[in-house]
Amino acid sequence: MDTVSESPKRRRGGRSGRQALRAAPLADAIKPVWPGMESDRYRPLQSHDMDRIHDAVLELIETVGMGDAIPSCVEAITDAGGFVNDKGRLCIPRSLVEDVVAAANRSFLMCGQTPDRDIDPRGSKTYFGTGGAAVHVVDAATGEYRESTLADLYDIARIVDAMEHIHFFQRPVVARDMTGGFDLDVNTAYACVSGTTKHVGTSFVSPESTTATLKMLHVVAGGEDRWRARPFVSQSNCFVVPPMKLAEDACRCLEAAVHGGMPVLLLSAGQAGATAPAALAGSVVQAWAEVLFGLVYVHALKPGAPAICGTWPFVSDLRTGAMSGGSGEQALLMAACGQMGLYYDLPTGVASAMTDSKVPDAQSGFEKGYNHALVANAGANLVYESAGMHASLLGACKESFVMDNDLIGAVQRTVRGIEVNDEALSVDVVRQVCEDGPGHYLGHDQTLGLMERDYVYPDLFDRMSPGEWAAAGSPAVLDRAITRTHDLLETYYPAHIPAAVDAEIRAMLDIKLARETMAPSTSARASGD
Repeated sequence: MDTVSESPKRRRGGRSGRQALRAAPLADAIKPVWPGMESDRYRPLQSHDMDRIHDAVLELIETVGMGDAIPSCVEAITDAGGFVNDKGRLCIPRSLVEDVVAAANRSFLMCGQTPDRDIDPRGSKTYFGTGGAAVHVVDAATGEYRESTLADLYDIARIVDAMEHIHFFQRPVVARDMTGGFDLDVNTAYACVSGTTKHVGTSFVSPESTTATLKMLHVVAGGEDRWRARPFVSQSNCFVVPPMKLAEDACRCLEAAVHGGMPVLLLSAGQAGATAPAALAGSVVQAWAEVLFGLVYVHALKPGAPAICGTWPFVSDLRTGAMSGGSGEQALLMAACGQMGLYYDLPTGVASAMTDSKVPDAQSGFEKGYNHALVANAGANLVYESAGMHASLLGACKESFVMDNDLIGAVQRTVRGIEVNDEALSVDVVRQVCEDGPGHYLGHDQTLGLMERDYVYPDLFDRMSPGEWAAAGSPAVLDRAITRTHDLLETYYPAHIPAAVDAEIRAMLDIKLARETMAPSTSARASGD
């Protein structure tokens, strides 16, 4: 009885020591997970499946082509070897598509405002980021939905800036308090680059707002040459209106971005059973046909311009026609698109964790979990919309960004996999413990050495014993997330853009985000330095 009564004390003391050890920041070289780990362990498509998809993609581009091409697009692509068919659709010979795929830029960085936050979307390296265009913010405590604002966007950028496992920041909400498209575009970009030094993705409604934003980014970068050397914002561009038609305004924005040195995420977002085939393979074919058409378009405008293949086919609930972002079919579609990105060896972005649940609850957790587990292991370079989103992208929850950071960290550990070498096989360790040691591995040098290097520990998720949990007041993970998010937003104010630069931007453009809301006090601002 005495041994039993003392054991918890010893265990608690050991746990306290381990928690103190984990509180110290780890050097990047010994972290259990890191940005850009290689991922291709899950393969829903066989080799012959990918060959057949590729042939179907080329057939669509060559024989069906795209409708509604603007004159500059027609000129660029026909000058490169494309043609307009007898139905007035712009088509590209398969040989030209294959030549562009072979010559495409695969070596560009998606830069942060600081080099330590650069990401390298090559091969099977995988990174997680945000995304979406939610028009509502969800109150985690009440479940109430309200329209999202510019201040919400800035707050979410600050949250993501502090999240270890979210590697880039694409605008997740629309600032509904902006009155016009120009103001929306420039203020969205401003809020994003002010709230985080991670790579930013955003979208535009006109080439005029694209050009104005580029000028703002030149100021932030310290000049146009510096911007072009290290572009830290990419354009998310829905240049195609599925099925197989081009969007005039988006194409003009694409051209402005390409000529302005801004990387472009070429987005195809058909909805299976509505604007894409209900057959999952057909949905993958259409998405890749649309995106590879876009890649030829970019290459015709400026050979070697950086572009990400954003194959984002979504799923419909065929009973209602509504989007189902959390379904198993959605995970399969995105995993297959990621696998095709490896097939083409092209920088590829997909989407994952777009739960159908309206609030952060059990449904949200399991839908995000199985989507990430499959999609993240399929080889896509960039996993967008991976945190914070609800209601199939209609809502965003600030607390969910914090909770999903833990989820992504755990999923990254599955991406890393298991290393097998002489040391890891542990034959000598087993022999020592069994023949000479105490019969367990708790204090072994190997255990202590691997404790931080091989194991990921959550910030919020609960691993307490039932007794410890009850003694702590039986806190739910959502309660902890609400507290953590509140504390973060009260204290964490990034201040990487100097005041003089900010003043220059505000003299150029009508910035709606009040400066005093971005640094309420000297002490608060210092915490973000």
